[in-house]
Amino acid sequence: MALQKVQFLPGFNKQLTDTQAEGQWVDGDNVRFRYGTPEKIGGWQQLGNNKITGAARAMHHIVNRSGQKFSIIGTNRILYAYSGGVFYDIHPIKSTTTLTNAFSTTNGSAIVTITFSSGHGLSAGDIILLDNFTAITNSNYSASDFDDNKFMVTSAPTNLTITITMPSNETGSGATTSGGIRVQTYYPVGPAEQLPGFGWGLATFGGTVANALTTTLNGAINDSTTTIVLTSVINFPSTGTNHIQIGSEEISYTGISGSTLTGVTRGARGTTAASHSDGATVTNSSDFVAWGEAASGDLVIDPGLWSIDNFGDKIIALIHNGQVFEWNSNASNATATRATIISGAPTASRDMIVSTPDRHLVFFGTETTIGDQSTQDEMFIRFSNQEDINTYTPTATNTAGTQRLADGSRIMGSVRGRDAIYIWTDTALFTMRFIGPPFTFGFAQVGTNCGLIGQNAAVEVDGAAYWFSENGFFKYAGALQSLPCLVEDFVYNDLNTTANQLINAGINNLFGEINWFYCSSGATVIDKCVTYNYIESTPQRPVWTTSTLDRTTWQDSAVFGKPHATDYDADSNNSYDVVGNTDGCTIYYEHETGTDQVTTTATTAITSNIESGDFDISQGGDGEFFAKIRRFIPDFVSQTGNTQITLQLRNYSNDSQSSSALGPFTVTSSTTKVDTRARARAVSLKIANTAASQNWKLGGFRLDIQPDGRR
Repeated sequence: MALQKVQFLPGFNKQLTDTQAEGQWVDGDNVRFRYGTPEKIGGWQQLGNNKITGAARAMHHIVNRSGQKFSIIGTNRILYAYSGGVFYDIHPIKSTTTLTNAFSTTNGSAIVTITFSSGHGLSAGDIILLDNFTAITNSNYSASDFDDNKFMVTSAPTNLTITITMPSNETGSGATTSGGIRVQTYYPVGPAEQLPGFGWGLATFGGTVANALTTTLNGAINDSTTTIVLTSVINFPSTGTNHIQIGSEEISYTGISGSTLTGVTRGARGTTAASHSDGATVTNSSDFVAWGEAASGDLVIDPGLWSIDNFGDKIIALIHNGQVFEWNSNASNATATRATIISGAPTASRDMIVSTPDRHLVFFGTETTIGDQSTQDEMFIRFSNQEDINTYTPTATNTAGTQRLADGSRIMGSVRGRDAIYIWTDTALFTMRFIGPPFTFGFAQVGTNCGLIGQNAAVEVDGAAYWFSENGFFKYAGALQSLPCLVEDFVYNDLNTTANQLINAGINNLFGEINWFYCSSGATVIDKCVTYNYIESTPQRPVWTTSTLDRTTWQDSAVFGKPHATDYDADSNNSYDVVGNTDGCTIYYEHETGTDQVTTTATTAITSNIESGDFDISQGGDGEFFAKIRRFIPDFVSQTGNTQITLQLRNYSNDSQSSSALGPFTVTSSTTKVDTRARARAVSLKIANTAASQNWKLGGFRLDIQPDGRR
């Protein structure tokens, strides 16, 4: 028989069975399509010599007026500026406290206790910076072990004490310090993971709090005090009768003014009023659940997220549901300075973006009363005066203003487009366009039943917005379009729906790809990727692939020439800059370089493979006849190293696939033909590449095949 060419459509099709998907690719990993044919993706190389603390959740690139390039990376613990191979800590400082005789250790223990003179307001996982250490006695630790070093708080046993953990045990009798030490507290961001919990099993014996938001007392109270001031009231309910818990006492309240509870009743729910010290832990106990009862509603704690943009040379960085900060990248000593709070700006917002070219700073899901976190409205928008990031109160002479959206329960995220800002709620899409005075911006709803699944799950490319929704993938380019997806069922069946806020989208404009990185079912960290190729796709054939590429942030090549991305390792706590880190580490990568994964410690092969559906090209069709495959002729556009080719055989659709007797076959760049001696009713093709320094791009593929009877 003559050689016969086998041709496949570009992209994966996981919506069909292997038998139905004849002439199509059905699965693979770390491959892309270019000019209609598959190839291995490019490699990546670690940038910087260190791992940074926590999970990176936002990245933004900027070139300042001096031509210096920065990558701003916000993890769930620290805000970093990367430049010239070095990570600089630019995280804002929340408070500074000087303590005397507040430092103690115990022989045989790595735990260090720090005692405050008043409530510290810290929790386990918070970051502190210690300095002003002059001398330490009775200890194997020296002042340099603590001075100008960052530590993660191990525990907060009381409102006056915290502990940190050293790399080694104390061998002295117990440390003492001379003079005062200074403790600088970092603004907290949030957990590394999205934390869900619902239904029976939440409650402990005697009851529990279903939505356990916590803060601290801002000032001591006695057993009759009704003026109760909290450190933060973000997300504490402010209407109706609600409760807080301090120690064993329940306290009811009916409203919030600033950070002060109003309508206070002490000793609620049968508890006894008591005195509480400044800094005591305050828990929202409005949703008290008794033992054996199901918690009302889902409890989902968002991960520590950032929104990062630039206002000229200024970096604007917002902590999700928290404060907003600025950092001047063009300052004379920028890398040695920290971000600072933007005065006059809202203090609790879900998302933020800079509107260009009109230059307004816009906040989404923000406060109706600036500075009053209890008034945070998750559908409310507030924007600054033009060219003025410190003015937000509308007047007749400025362009500041507000708007509340109507469709949805919360604003999920925003993306800046060519001529509009796209705003997604959990159910709908809106556009926000600059129209000038007196209204400043015009708002229009342009889509329904197409909400955004997570804050970072949308991108804009060439005038079109693409996003991941809870009910499909969508595109908007003047009109709402459902984006056909041939891997849709696989992705949604594979998706961990309780980790939607971790989903992040990134553009690889070098190859026309949009990547959505997500957590698969049962995973709490990102471990999967689904990719849409907007260049290779046609109305007749959308090109999608899936992979195990796991990235928590992604930025395209516009500033640095190649895409940059971050990878979170929850099991590695070896960050270079935080002692006692227990929150994992992030590695920073440059992509599309080489063929392998290269870190400072190792070079690892990137395993790539692609697998076709079953095909039957024997006489008689539809698998009536067995086919005898004598040989195949490999054809690669390019190949470095070896590639493994497997002919996967089966006789019936429900049979398990098995490799041909002589396979898998190792193909080199000089291989002309491969003898197979394979026999089956249906065959599929698998191409794999598993060793370092190897690469491939498939061309055509020809088989020498002949019918071989019905039995």
